[in-house]
Amino acid sequence: MTDRSMKSFTVLWFGQLISIVGSAMTWFAFTVWVWEKTGQAASLAFVSFFTFLPSLLFSPFAGAFVDRWNRKLTLMFSDMASAAATVVVFLLYIDRSLEIWHIYVLGLLTGIFTAFQYPAYITAATLIVPKEDYARAEGMMGLAQALSSLLAPILAAILLSKIGMEGIMLLDLFTFLFAFSALLWIKIPHQTPLEPGSAAQSGILRDVFFGFRHIQSMPSLRALILLFVFANFFLAIGATLLSPLILSQTGDKTLLAGVQSSGALGGIAGGALLSLWGGPKKRVNGILLGGVGACLLGVAGLGVGRSALVWAAASFFFAFFEPFVEGGNLAVWQSKVDVTIQGRVLSARRLLVQIPFLLGTAASGWLADRLPFENNYSTLLVLAGLLGALTFLIGSLIPALRDAERILPDKNLNLVEG
Repeated sequence: MTDRSMKSFTVLWFGQLISIVGSAMTWFAFTVWVWEKTGQAASLAFVSFFTFLPSLLFSPFAGAFVDRWNRKLTLMFSDMASAAATVVVFLLYIDRSLEIWHIYVLGLLTGIFTAFQYPAYITAATLIVPKEDYARAEGMMGLAQALSSLLAPILAAILLSKIGMEGIMLLDLFTFLFAFSALLWIKIPHQTPLEPGSAAQSGILRDVFFGFRHIQSMPSLRALILLFVFANFFLAIGATLLSPLILSQTGDKTLLAGVQSSGALGGIAGGALLSLWGGPKKRVNGILLGGVGACLLGVAGLGVGRSALVWAAASFFFAFFEPFVEGGNLAVWQSKVDVTIQGRVLSARRLLVQIPFLLGTAASGWLADRLPFENNYSTLLVLAGLLGALTFLIGSLIPALRDAERILPDKNLNLVEG
């Protein structure tokens, strides 16, 4: 990276990191509050449902707007809207009038704001970072998520007993201010002016479907989508069954926490390595090899394991390879899709590949209950790991996917000022 672009992106990344940790601490506190209020797992499931599903379903509409709007202002207003929603919940809490449905509504709003933040953040990185460092930037983004997964529960658990939920929400609001200040400080270059009559200047409904049509018109992009449509189903099984596997075999919540922490450390290690190294020169190799590693050493490793050490190692490798898979994948899309349409295309991509992940999450328990084996969780994890690895290996045999970086022309080559 040039010094200038590195400094700008690092400021953006660090501001988002602080905000992500603050928000994750608040949602940890909400999880504890909802559980203490209801004692029902279904209530916690609804919190996740109302947060994740809107961000997924609304993403094509958000992408259409993001391509029309200034990325910097979009990120600012998304942060401001999330902060405003948190202020409302804070006021309800200190007034002792907070109800479960208020948390559901907050989750719904947060999911919608996230739908705007995701394409705005990715395309902002495209505008700031040189093409050769896209994977490194994605590694930093993955590192931020992994650090949040490790730090937020620990910090929130400590602070809940000292400053309470209202204190954590106030701290979260301060992190919003931190992220907002970082956005004020950096300069995100303007996107290339749109040509008259281009798709981005057409109606919103046309724009919503534009991303899907663009993917359909590019065989290599279609191949990448199909790879993750199948792979994400098996990866979701690994992510979902980790907890029930360990609890069913040991009943030890502390052991489960340790295995999950090992996964967070794996994500940090993978993200840090990708940030420093930048990944393989041929990014598709990082996607395919990383996918095989995550499936065999991670998902199948969990199923094979019978001890805390093996489970911890499998959890580590499962998360370690994720930045290489997702980072390399997004880097391909950033370099091969023009920044003026990236909001719509990346949002369409996100919807298409996350639906199989949701299906895998929902199906994992149903499948485990119906397998005719003694250790159903272990058996299903081994099968999912093997089939997931096979999916990535088959992907390496498909020319449109294997040679995607050669087939697709480079875009966004002159966006970064030196």
